[in-house]
Amino acid sequence: MLDQIEELFDIYGTKTDPQERLAIYHIIDSLSYKASELAIPNEYDKLMSIIGSRGTNAFTSDDLTCYQENIPSNQIDSWARIQADRFRNMVIRGFHTELETVYEEYNMYLNQDVMNALYALDSVLYKNHPYGLQQVIGTQEHLKNPSISAIKKQKATMYVPNNIAICVSGDFDPDEFVTIIEKYFGDWEPNPSIPELRYEPEAPLTEPVVKHVYGTESDFMLMGWRCPGEKERESEIAEIAGSILTNGKAGLIDLNLNQQQKVLAAGSQLYGRIDYSDFLIQGYPKDGQSMEEVKDLILAEVAKLRSGDFDEALIEAAIANIKLSRMRQLESNDSRAMQFVNSFVKGSDWADEVALLDRLSKITKADVTAWAEKYLSDDSYVVVYKHQGVNPKSNKITAPAITPISTNRDMQSAFLTEISEKQVKPIEPVFVDFEKDLSKSMLKDGIEMLYKKNENNDIVTATFRFEMGNSTNPALSFAFDYLSYLGTPTRSADEIAFEEYKIAGNHSFSVGDNTMTFSVNGLGENLGQMLDIVEDLMLNAQPNEAILENLKYDELMARQMSKSHQTSCSNALNQYVIYGPEYVKSITLSNEQLMALTSEELLDMVKDVLSKEHTVLFYGPQDEADAKEVLLNHHKTADNLQKLTRLYSKKQIVDEPKVIIAPYDSRQFNYIQYSDRGERFSLADAPSIQLFNEYFGGGMNSIVFQEMREARALAYSAGAMLTTPSFVDDTYSFYARIGSQNDKLQTAVEAFDLIINEMPESEKSFQVAKTGLESVLRTNRTTGMSVLSSYINTRELGLEEPLVKVIYDNLSALTMDDVIECQQKWIQGRTYIYGILGDIKELDTEFLNSLGKVEEVTLDEVFGYK
Repeated sequence: MLDQIEELFDIYGTKTDPQERLAIYHIIDSLSYKASELAIPNEYDKLMSIIGSRGTNAFTSDDLTCYQENIPSNQIDSWARIQADRFRNMVIRGFHTELETVYEEYNMYLNQDVMNALYALDSVLYKNHPYGLQQVIGTQEHLKNPSISAIKKQKATMYVPNNIAICVSGDFDPDEFVTIIEKYFGDWEPNPSIPELRYEPEAPLTEPVVKHVYGTESDFMLMGWRCPGEKERESEIAEIAGSILTNGKAGLIDLNLNQQQKVLAAGSQLYGRIDYSDFLIQGYPKDGQSMEEVKDLILAEVAKLRSGDFDEALIEAAIANIKLSRMRQLESNDSRAMQFVNSFVKGSDWADEVALLDRLSKITKADVTAWAEKYLSDDSYVVVYKHQGVNPKSNKITAPAITPISTNRDMQSAFLTEISEKQVKPIEPVFVDFEKDLSKSMLKDGIEMLYKKNENNDIVTATFRFEMGNSTNPALSFAFDYLSYLGTPTRSADEIAFEEYKIAGNHSFSVGDNTMTFSVNGLGENLGQMLDIVEDLMLNAQPNEAILENLKYDELMARQMSKSHQTSCSNALNQYVIYGPEYVKSITLSNEQLMALTSEELLDMVKDVLSKEHTVLFYGPQDEADAKEVLLNHHKTADNLQKLTRLYSKKQIVDEPKVIIAPYDSRQFNYIQYSDRGERFSLADAPSIQLFNEYFGGGMNSIVFQEMREARALAYSAGAMLTTPSFVDDTYSFYARIGSQNDKLQTAVEAFDLIINEMPESEKSFQVAKTGLESVLRTNRTTGMSVLSSYINTRELGLEEPLVKVIYDNLSALTMDDVIECQQKWIQGRTYIYGILGDIKELDTEFLNSLGKVEEVTLDEVFGYK
């Protein structure tokens, strides 16, 4: 049957008559359904769950295709055996359902205006290279005319050992690892005739080129220059040049445009690729400002880069910050492995990668200006003006209806059975011991200190946590936004930014609904200096009425922009559904309240923070005594700190069905169904709930993924879970979410309703979920700053040991019956609020009325402001 399906897809791609194509697709659909009843389903996700792998993913970019796994160190042999079989003996199953999923992904990209602007830009920069001739996901014509035989040919040509690298970082013996790879991959035959990408070199642009694109999001401009790719040494200068323009603090664009409020926002980015790179700058206009004016302001800053009109100290500071960034990357196995990937794709020697920082330290101002003069001229850029409006090219791909294929959960191959029965030495779990792994003390009256020493590098992070936020004062977020534009009697705003950047120091403010923090991080030796800078600003900021007036109008414009972004609208609707309209109003300033705020009020709010009780979370290289000494000398607080009462956000209890629809002009809807019955945290039920979540919605082997994506191809992604309360009096909530085409709404809701209330039961899938969860609990490690966060979260639940330890200790005794009982007790028969963001004209309102009382709300109501 698979051969028949392959032949039919090849015929399907040659036909142009719609009725002929539809008839052939119906035959493909029928054969695919019959084949799925007989076939063992795709087992890769099960195999990865069995060996305890997490983070299963794959992506394709312009220059590479990458497959990712986080593997337990005791399962390297099984992992290697599986991968060798996977890449050498590929069998294409479920092709038409996965193709429909790719259609959903393509339609999703149609709403991403930044990507559409980038495609337009690259189509001008690259007339000969594939970077500008096609998109990574392909064209509509590519996707409408798929060929299994072409896919097989591509696999046979490119998936060969002389075109592949295995990049790994973690806890393993390198010699043993190499032996295992040789064992399973050693006889893989290379392809001596891998085709080389050949293209004519791109001709220089001799004059600016202007393009216009349209989309639902707010106006912006994107401009870009073509420059050398990452395989060229010159590309290293581009990283320094980019930091001089934009570094988030003291770059030319940061200080001269963003800090001076000349644009709503602007920033540069090096979009590095192997053969060529794009030097990109994006800018958003203020109210009443044209995109052409933004472009001209940006070009003036680029001209300063070319002429050398910048402080040479920026180069040294940029290198220091890059070094700090690389130091942080080395803390992560994922980041280390990706450095290997990048080296392989570029074709560079690893010794060259190691020597990068040394080469960067030798880059001079003359090198930067020469590079900018050569590649960032006033005549060699493309500018794309992205206008808010209807995109004439946004024709979604539609596909004929498909018959859900059989998932055959209880069928399994001999290969899977062999892997699952293989005995390996178990990895013993290590859970945080709050008596040994951190230190708890009082820095002084009213200031609790949680301390953990950083044994890995010289980076320090000190976070100051206050039990206050937007629920206590909805103007607090805006107050700290205002603060970022101000200086003090001894330092201007520019001097603050530059002083921090020179020492590779950072400070940040974060205001949530019920807590706020400010943090400093950088090299441990600079902790005192970083604290002096940020707390001097908090206590002595000088008001500037012109800045405040500008900031208010910029905030009003940003609010309007947020209503044009689908993700922002979806997130706001979710909050509205979960917490209700009154809560949204209570944490949000109205436009009138925003405009009435004064400098005095705002700066008093900031100063007042340092008069409140708080907790310091300290993770750094200093010994505890030294850390306390620095904090006592540089952390400037009131003598008598005011007590704070911890506030918690309470979710809505759902006692009657309701449908809330918010408008968004798109061919895709975003949907959430939410239920909360007011049930409090239950430690006794926590293990079975965690196992239920793993079985039902935990990953690629879960019921949700198999039914909503693999069997029905309803969405690129979908999810569902029963959330665990985050504090003692918090309640359990159940969510299901999906994004799909407007005409699939009813199918999606009904499919979710079916699997939620009549959960498919499979002992084999249960064992896979249980084994996978156990492996994750055994191998996960809580380290660094996360130890301190874990203690805070555990304390909030009223527990004395981490919840994950309780789950692990009780997991082995759980059976499929416990998951079924959990579903019946906690999930089945719930009442829901459905939140739907989409084009109301295209939604089936008759069906929605069958779900509950329909309430149409405006985006003004959802966001809490006009």
